[in-house]
Amino acid sequence: MQRISWFFSVAVLFAIQAGVLQSDELQEKPNIIVIMADDLGNGDLGCTGAEDLQSPHIDALFKSGMRFEFAYANCPVCSPSRASLMTGRYPELVGVPGVIRTHPENNWGYLDPESVLLPRVMKTAGYDTALIGKWHLGLEAPNRPVDRGFDLFHGFLADMMDDYYQHRRHNIEYMYLNNQVIDVKGHATDLFTDWSCDYLRSRVGKPSPFFLCLTYNAPHTPIQPPKDWYQKVKQRESEMSDKRAKLVALIEHMDSGIGRVMTTLRETGFDRNTLVIFTSDNGGQLNVGANNGELRDGKQSMYEGGLRVPTCFVWPGKIDANSRSKERMITMDLFPTVCEVAGAKFGHPIDGVSLLPLLKKETESIAKRDLFFHRREGGLRYGGLIANAMIRGDWKLLQNSPFEAQELYNLSADPLETRDQKMANKNKYQEMAKELRVQVQRGGSVRWQKPIEKQK
Repeated sequence: MQRISWFFSVAVLFAIQAGVLQSDELQEKPNIIVIMADDLGNGDLGCTGAEDLQSPHIDALFKSGMRFEFAYANCPVCSPSRASLMTGRYPELVGVPGVIRTHPENNWGYLDPESVLLPRVMKTAGYDTALIGKWHLGLEAPNRPVDRGFDLFHGFLADMMDDYYQHRRHNIEYMYLNNQVIDVKGHATDLFTDWSCDYLRSRVGKPSPFFLCLTYNAPHTPIQPPKDWYQKVKQRESEMSDKRAKLVALIEHMDSGIGRVMTTLRETGFDRNTLVIFTSDNGGQLNVGANNGELRDGKQSMYEGGLRVPTCFVWPGKIDANSRSKERMITMDLFPTVCEVAGAKFGHPIDGVSLLPLLKKETESIAKRDLFFHRREGGLRYGGLIANAMIRGDWKLLQNSPFEAQELYNLSADPLETRDQKMANKNKYQEMAKELRVQVQRGGSVRWQKPIEKQK
């Protein structure tokens, strides 16, 4: 993988020397930052309706650009959505139908080593690439961030932290600088914010544009805000439950960190030519106090509360402030959108579509398409089987558990998914069930698990 990375770097240098890419052209290319929260509920921001929570910095982002009112994550859990961001594909088609975990017997994904990741493509367009924060797409070669095209990785390699201050999972230290384990002190949210600000300052005077993924662990469990942030929330919201107050504090703490990053972006002057994208990897976890607005259910669920995520795009002079789109978008659309903005070309098939024409208001709609959602998971709740969903127009077919029946909803007439229409609309049900089976077959042809020895 390092040899491939070297090849791309040499190719870009050759292109500059040959006049294909001029250094001034590289300087004119916009910088791009993708900020991804972890388990942030669709109703857990001030700008999305939360009345007991203060998120002024994220709210300012939403006011400064275009908000997608119907933004979906590719999956209601972490790893698959992140795989879709990095590949532009449905996650089951790149070997990540479920959560990648430390122990093989409970691991439900293996990122296809042959898949082409976003940082690799960005490098061909002259970009320097960095990922700061949570990775969760592989714990060893060849599936670590630097193996897959990032010039810099400074963050957490695994899934959830057992402790925001200790940065371990199953008592294994997973905080890394590139491919080296590091032992650092501090709350993970503060560390990721500090490292991002340091990275932006380090870019001053560099001729190449940068692509930065800032992927916080917050507000994923454990719900562990700094004590002073928790106390501040409790003082302000005296009637709030302790459970809710801890989550609100963790979100407000992350919001403050994003504010620091945006301040640094302005201080370095990069704000004038940087596209900033904000999103979440899935909906909020209800049993820890998350708020998904009026949407049904939350994280892990194929209902709207598990899949809909707060998402906005900010690009001064290119995207109108206070603008909105009602078009459905999905995480995998970020790949082609970022590539088109950067002028990065790729020749392999993807499933996402570029949102740039929508963002620039060259069109108000994108071509009609089906959207599929797929999750394979273990434990007694899933048994290694699949839960999935499909959206076609106003209709949504879902099977929220492999042990439950399929359900059909009309999202236009019933956005809260309260009236199952499967029996009343048998033709629509049969039509969509057939297409969903085809998608399951597509995913079934892709290896998603490294061979493991049979457990004794």
